[in-house]
Amino acid sequence: MQSVLRICAVAVTLALGAPSVVRASEKVVGGSVESLLDYAKERNPEFASMRHETDAASERIGPAGALPDPRLRVEWMDITRAGEQSPTLSPSRAGSTAYTLMQDVPWFGKRDLKRDIAALEAEGAKGRALGIWAELSSRIKSGYAQFYYVHRNERLTNELLDLMSRLEKVAQVRYAGGLAAQSDAIRAQVEQTSLRNELIALENEKRMTQARLNMLLSRPPDAPLAEPERLRVLPAPVHLDHAALQDRVRGHNPQLFTEDAQLKAAEKNRDLTYRNRYPDFTFGITPTQSRNSIKDWGLMVEINIPLQQSSRRAQEREAQAMLSAARARKDATANQVLAELSENLSALDAARRTEAIITSSLLPQTELTFKAALASYENGKVDFATLLDAQRQIRQAKQNQIKTQAEAQTRLAAIERLLGEEL
Repeated sequence: MQSVLRICAVAVTLALGAPSVVRASEKVVGGSVESLLDYAKERNPEFASMRHETDAASERIGPAGALPDPRLRVEWMDITRAGEQSPTLSPSRAGSTAYTLMQDVPWFGKRDLKRDIAALEAEGAKGRALGIWAELSSRIKSGYAQFYYVHRNERLTNELLDLMSRLEKVAQVRYAGGLAAQSDAIRAQVEQTSLRNELIALENEKRMTQARLNMLLSRPPDAPLAEPERLRVLPAPVHLDHAALQDRVRGHNPQLFTEDAQLKAAEKNRDLTYRNRYPDFTFGITPTQSRNSIKDWGLMVEINIPLQQSSRRAQEREAQAMLSAARARKDATANQVLAELSENLSALDAARRTEAIITSSLLPQTELTFKAALASYENGKVDFATLLDAQRQIRQAKQNQIKTQAEAQTRLAAIERLLGEEL
């Protein structure tokens, strides 16, 4: 009996612990920007909403060019048969019953124009969806670059904190030997305290950056993110030719794509407004029932007479003004997009060259300076202030290196947002 109870207890424990096991096995994203983008493409509600709106707009194309539903009219004539009977709605007892089946038919070309307008509106919705994704992916890429910068800066600060701890020990040994002042060890302790304060600020910044990224991914703000492993490789300079990228922007930018669709829709709408000068038709066929048989057949044609010319001219002027507005919006958007492209290309080039100088020249120089200062301090040739200054220089160089890498990634994300595609 006791063995059975133990087995039941183990089973209950495993059952209660199962959810935590599942949660622990969930994949943690964030190791690369690609994993974040894949996650957001599947789960971001704003992007999903725009995809559904695009699907809805596509479904409007067919109905826009379809004929309206036909109408059926039933008329009972002489329902009392000249007073011989009580009123009745029975077709076989009324004097006669006319059935009119009518179909409205627009003027030639109107249905095609309505279908074209709906198709262009669907293209505009598709462009807006592409624009939402371009903006979302750009924010994720920039956020990941910031997350990488904060994480690497935190790691660098911890390394410097460990270094300052070792320098404090060196200063204490020299002070014990009468080779240095006690203030050297105190200054090393002050520097460590300052670094610990910076770690607190970096930890706070990392949490805020993580919350922003989780917001873009539609995850809880405190959901864990994996340690950022690497940044994307920057494209070669040959792929950043200004003229070539301008052509790609004109052909693929989501904003320009949307504005172009709206411009073409405005042109079609103007043409449709001009077609409204001509009448629409209604055709009908009318079989008439007498008693239990149908002996008479009639045909009917109805047209609307476009006499309200003043209102139609106003509608035509409105359509022309909307077309001019759409054309002006497209030109303004093109100017803005191309200006942003030039700005980000210049900033990316500057960040690339700055990083190259830091990596190839400044960082090796500051490392040599620090090593020389450390050796000179140990030999009593320089004071502790000189050593701290050399340490700060190498720290500043490494921070600038990480910062320019993140800046280059942010500019690359902005360029890809303008292109509407990856470089």
